[in-house]
Amino acid sequence: MDHCKIMQEMGKRARQASHLMACAGSSLKRDALIMMAEVLRQEVDGIQSANEKDILAAKQKNLAKAKLDRLRLSDKVFDEMISGLHELALLPDPVGEITRMWTRPNGLRVGRMRIPLGVVGIIYESRPNVTVDSAALCIKAGNAVMLRGGSESFHSNQCLAAILRKSLAAVNLPADAVQLVETIDREAILEMLKLDDFIDVMIPRGGEELIRFVAEHARMPVLKHYKGVCHIYVDADADLNMAKEICLNAKVQRPGVCNAMETLLVHQGAAGSFLPFMADAFHKTGVELRGCERTRSLLPDCLPATEADWYAEYLDLILAIRIVDDLEEAIRHISTYGSQHTEAIITQNYERAHRFLQEVQSSLVLVNASTRFNDGYQLGLGAEIGISTSRLHAFGPMGVEELTGTKFIAFGNGQVRT
Repeated sequence: MDHCKIMQEMGKRARQASHLMACAGSSLKRDALIMMAEVLRQEVDGIQSANEKDILAAKQKNLAKAKLDRLRLSDKVFDEMISGLHELALLPDPVGEITRMWTRPNGLRVGRMRIPLGVVGIIYESRPNVTVDSAALCIKAGNAVMLRGGSESFHSNQCLAAILRKSLAAVNLPADAVQLVETIDREAILEMLKLDDFIDVMIPRGGEELIRFVAEHARMPVLKHYKGVCHIYVDADADLNMAKEICLNAKVQRPGVCNAMETLLVHQGAAGSFLPFMADAFHKTGVELRGCERTRSLLPDCLPATEADWYAEYLDLILAIRIVDDLEEAIRHISTYGSQHTEAIITQNYERAHRFLQEVQSSLVLVNASTRFNDGYQLGLGAEIGISTSRLHAFGPMGVEELTGTKFIAFGNGQVRT
């Protein structure tokens, strides 16, 4: 199989489709998203059958429980996909928006207008719902998208991509605005990463190894985050009952995702009251605790934490705990070991909450809420194509606006440069 030739042809078709998508009207794009939701619902049996093939193959390969969870298109995940399409369809179209306008001394009026990025490449693992979410966001923003999913979700992705292409064609938009790389050969990824003439930006979604591989080999810009080492800091003035519920949710609700809490920081003034009953709640839900020396003096059954634990993204029911002297030490810890993904403070003290918001430089910083909210659906973006910690262009969950850029425009009445 000539992967170079196949990827070049896909790239050419994507570029052609992107020109048509850039000119597509808002109502046509909205119709496409609604059609996608309707056809997905109609063909749910076929989608579930394809997903079961992937689940069965994954079980035979003894895939980890967390990866199986990400692979499964449960009723909840399926319903979220459908609702996300409807929500995205109703959002304002960002393309063509004038974001700013100003007048120069010579009367020239200068502005910035939102435009599509062009062709977006997405390389991702496990989650087949990424196929739908990513394609929908790219369509809304007037882009074309080239998708390369993981081998473990091959049948699910094929089924979903075929439905999306069918839906585009049904409303007279180019089916090639959504293309799936239909091979599990890793060589295809390398060829895809060379398509800087056709792909304008690459977005990898998956484990740190995949993301570093993409960042190393891509010839086009890459929007990425390597891992999610997310912290919650329980302040001396925290409502401890609130803190317990938030910490349980952040660690236990879905431990295998990038916005799950991996390290719990607790003020020394709250530790004696908070940690024993928090640890009891964690033990009941199967969480393994690893703590600093001060933590272990309060929790004798806690395993000792090593330096590596502070950097760890466990993606499992494992939690590192550290007692800190004050807010300053908590912020230093996050600055040293964090991944600029998601951090939260639990406190009733306004000044410390405000300082935490200002000084912690992560893509989402929360006060009195779970880290699990760093998600496109939860933040009202309709869906997300990924979470970027790159800072350039986008920082945090990437919704439809983050899949556009801006160009300068100017209005004159005969001005010439002197």
